[in-house]
Amino acid sequence: MSLNDTPRAMRLHIGLFGRRNSGKSSLVNALTGQQVATVSAVPGTTTDPVYKSMEIHGIGPVVFVDTAGFDDEGTLGELRVDKTRQAAKATDIALVLFTDEDMEQELRWLAHFRQREIPALAVLSRMDERGEAGERLARRIEAKTGQPVLRVSATERQGLELLREEIMRALPEDYRERTITGGVVAEGRHVLLVMPQDIQAPKGRLILPQVQTLRELLDRKCLVSSCTTDRLPAMLAALREAPDLVITDSQAFRIVHDTLPEGTPLTSFSVLFAAYKGDIDFFVQGAEALLQLPGDARILIAEACTHKPLQEDIGRVKLPRLLRRRFGDALDIRIVSGRDFPQDLAPYDLVIHCGACMFNRQYVLSRVSACRAQGVPMTNYGVAIAALLGILPDVRLPHEM
Repeated sequence: MSLNDTPRAMRLHIGLFGRRNSGKSSLVNALTGQQVATVSAVPGTTTDPVYKSMEIHGIGPVVFVDTAGFDDEGTLGELRVDKTRQAAKATDIALVLFTDEDMEQELRWLAHFRQREIPALAVLSRMDERGEAGERLARRIEAKTGQPVLRVSATERQGLELLREEIMRALPEDYRERTITGGVVAEGRHVLLVMPQDIQAPKGRLILPQVQTLRELLDRKCLVSSCTTDRLPAMLAALREAPDLVITDSQAFRIVHDTLPEGTPLTSFSVLFAAYKGDIDFFVQGAEALLQLPGDARILIAEACTHKPLQEDIGRVKLPRLLRRRFGDALDIRIVSGRDFPQDLAPYDLVIHCGACMFNRQYVLSRVSACRAQGVPMTNYGVAIAALLGILPDVRLPHEM
């Protein structure tokens, strides 16, 4: 990945939801100007969600998500609908496509997004085929939903520009303001990145959070220095003044903390992503709950990545070892990866999530909401490690300046 690439997890997710043959795939193709999704008169052509990344003028990098029909049936159909539900968790803006007078399912999906405070636009497609009946249906939908219906035709490319404008108006308020480092260091300041290059780092490359943080710091005109953990003393000796902020990998927290001059602001990539992708205040509360756990507590560790576990893996080896060192071997620790996250969290006393560089913020917040609703504390790798090491009070959190 180059510094100019925008990973899918950093893009605005615009999801299309509707019944089979409601025109979702045709609309995605029309909006992207490419034959991204397979279009067919056969119901259920779209099975797994189809993702298409692009740039929209005035918005920036987005990804359109074409989902399977939420009315799919049978055993396989239910599996497809489940993937549609998973896609809904990561959706920043939803386009709900209506088809006919029977709109009960569409209204339920609109209500679902409204409940989660996700902007949801009502769309009636294939207007070129509907004639006056289409206008009557659109008015009925507006009466039922209490919101305007966007009338579009993918074939005739009608209504697409208005749809793009409405997507821009529906942008979440904090979408453009959200940054990785804006809450911890001012523009133009000197930032030192301490980046261990161990077995976890792909040969010849930096890991994704390092790349994303570095790129943002450069965009913010910061002066950026970098070194590996073992070269930190030499780097500090070479600097005329202490850096305004040091960002390190959480697994190097202890050695970096003990090496820095007293008073040098310190944080980690994972702590930054705790705020950028999730809820930093909730995660700090979760870290406080972590320190009060009994020795036989049940802990769920959730990784976004689905990589093959490596020697000294932070989520599968280092963090569990640190937990057992504090609480003992009676801890019951379960590890899940990717989108394998249990709906029932009642068996767990705590959830510890990774930095989630592979997930978008909306999807992480869906997990935060699940923990809140079920009364289960949640924290993330960096915040948890700092708490276990006893240095969390010395770590600069993203809401501090």
